[in-house]
Amino acid sequence: MIATNDFRRGSKIEYKGEPYEVIEFQHVKMGRGGAFVRAKMKGLKSGKVIEDTFNSGEKFPKANLQSKQMQYLYLQDGMYYFMDMENYEQIPLTEDQLGGSKSFLKEGMVATILYHKETPLTVELPIFVELAIAETDPGFKGDTASGGAKPAKLETGAMIKVPFHINQGDIIKVDTRTMEYIERVK
Repeated sequence: MIATNDFRRGSKIEYKGEPYEVIEFQHVKMGRGGAFVRAKMKGLKSGKVIEDTFNSGEKFPKANLQSKQMQYLYLQDGMYYFMDMENYEQIPLTEDQLGGSKSFLKEGMVATILYHKETPLTVELPIFVELAIAETDPGFKGDTASGGAKPAKLETGAMIKVPFHINQGDIIKVDTRTMEYIERVK
């Protein structure tokens, strides 16, 4: 059981029979009344974001989620195919199930698939991925006094900001949570 006092960003709870992930939460203490928690949660099945208020100390069961390491194979007819590396079974996932993960998904990449009652829900990528720069303007000039950044298109099609010294073909490390450049690898 997870109490509202133990809510953290990313906590996964069972609420109204469905798995939810806590996106934001705020503990509120009123002058006369009791404390309560206002939480914004995302439904892992539906993808809908809801906001609700709970009494302080109210408890919820942990979401019954299983995770499997799977390898991304290919995209066909709008479906993303992943392979279970233990039994070589392939499963298709929709674009909605991938969410923002599709921006950094590269063939052969290993990702974690979250399951709820044998149904695949979402894909969690590694925190850092290494991707090649597909396009960027080599002579781009900007505000160099404050560090500055220029737009770059990655091999997966995602657009991010990179420092001026990064060129087409460079391999960079990207944080998948914030979609930000971390460092040049090679």
